[in-house]
Formats: sequence, structure tokens, C-alpha cells
Amino acid sequence: MKYNYYIADVFTRQLFNGAQITVFPNADGLSTEYMRLLARELNLTETVFVFHPESDSTTRRMRIFTPLGEIDFAGHPIIATAFVLGSCGDIVLTEAITPVIFEQNVGPINVNITANQGKPVFVQFSRKVSSIVDRFAPTDEELASFLTIQQSELDHKKYSPRLVSCGVPYLIVPVWSYETVRKAKFNYPAWSQSIAPQTAAQEILLFAPKTPFVDSNFNARLLGPRIGIHEDPPIGSAMPAFASYLCSFEHTQKGTHTFAVDRGDAHSKRSVLNLEMDHKGKEQLTLRVGGEAVMFAQGTVDLPD
Repeated sequence: MKYNYYIADVFTRQLFNGAQITVFPNADGLSTEYMRLLARELNLTETVFVFHPESDSTTRRMRIFTPLGEIDFAGHPIIATAFVLGSCGDIVLTEAITPVIFEQNVGPINVNITANQGKPVFVQFSRKVSSIVDRFAPTDEELASFLTIQQSELDHKKYSPRLVSCGVPYLIVPVWSYETVRKAKFNYPAWSQSIAPQTAAQEILLFAPKTPFVDSNFNARLLGPRIGIHEDPPIGSAMPAFASYLCSFEHTQKGTHTFAVDRGDAHSKRSVLNLEMDHKGKEQLTLRVGGEAVMFAQGTVDLPD
């Protein structure tokens, strides 16, 4: 059994940037055990296996695996899958915008693929998210200690630290400068001695409303007890919580807001996530996440029958 796969750099327009995602565009016939083994062998952040429902040409079924096992939802694989399927002709892009539905374990996701001369150039998907926002947060002294920064670097003028959950809780911490986000180092002993673990959040989203890049408005980074001290993991899973966080402040006016959040820097695999949110002051927030991708590699796996 031969299965083709592609590797795409996601949320970037430049090779060797963004997050690398593997996509098997036609995984029909693959067993769950083979999918698990392939994801472990490829050892990238996520590997996507695409299946084709017989009754609907505009729907694709996605199963997403990390090297540790299957996950129910992820945003980076949506961008990668749409880009790969459009590039290899599995989804024909005859219009400027082609709507498709990707079914993940959490349910159907509406996706729009923008094309130029039949090739994908931008992918956007939408979600409705509900959040819980808790204004309780560790003290500035504690925050500074487990982020290894100065208390004066924390931003309390426009934003403030808050705990936000859209299913997964994040402790969201604002700082003044991009440089602070980049230099912060997680201090596990300080974390374990603080009240932070009691919030149930296992990841901190550290962000600054300033960035040296013209294509982004915020720079963000994930840190925490399960993240290596030198790691700078993808931030897509935290974006629903971040959008809900921004809407929790009174100075965020109601209406549609468009902005971009980047991760990394010029010396690492930088990603740029384009977001639109419809802030209506209601329980549910409509969030649209978009980005670009570039093809990095393709290959074939020959599996025993």
C-alpha cells in the first residue's frame, strides 16, 4: 500500500518558517494503528490523515495525530490540509474563494480557500467559542518570578493578567515590550511555590502589544511546566482564549476586529496568525483564523498489505 504525503510550513509565506505539518491527502484504508505509527515515525508537531466521504465532494474527514496520539482539534492542520489538498488537486480551486467543510473529532469546521490561478494562497476557518474569564491571577511578584522578568515589565495600563478558558485554561499575561516576551524564561521552582498551579492553567500565554514586524499587531509566546525552557511552540490552540481575553476588556469596542499575532522572531521559525473576531458582548464569540502556507516536501510511504 503506497500513501503519498506532503509537508507544509504553516502560517508563513517563507520556507523554513512557521510550523511543519504533515498531510496524507488520501488516507482511505489506513488503520488507526498505522496512523499512530506514522505520526510517531514522522515526529512532527501534527500529522493529518484525510478521508473522503462518498456522498459529499465538498467535505473531508480529518484525523490528527501528534507523536503521542490522536487529538480532537487543532488549527494549524486546517491551514496545512486546505493548502495541500488545493495544491495537489484533491480540491479543485476554480473560484476565487472555495468553501469546504473539514470534519474533525470535535465536529465540522467551515473553511474558505482563497486561490489565485487555481492555487491556494490563503486559508481561513471559523469557529464559535464560549469562554470563562477569571480576573483572579497570581501577584505581580509571583508572575515576575516564574517568568524571570522584572515586575515593571508587566502591563497594567491597557491590559491585566487573567485566566481564560475555552475548554483549556490559559493564564494570559501582558507585558510592555516584544523584547520581554522573547527573553522570558519559565522558572519551575518559582511556579511550584506560587498560587499559579491552583488556577488549573498549565500554560502561560505571554504577549506584548508591540512587534517589530509590519505584518503583526501582537507577539505571543507559550511557556509552562510542560514546555521546554528553550521551546517556542505553536500558539494556534491558545487563540480562542486570547480573542476572548481581548473582548473581556471594556475598552474593546463591539464590532468586528481584525488583527495579526506572531510567534517567534527573525532568527526562528516565525509564524503569523491572522484573526477576525465579531465582538458582540454575547456568550459566544465568532472567531475566524487565517494564514498562508508553503510546501516544504513530499514523499511516499510503502506500507505492507
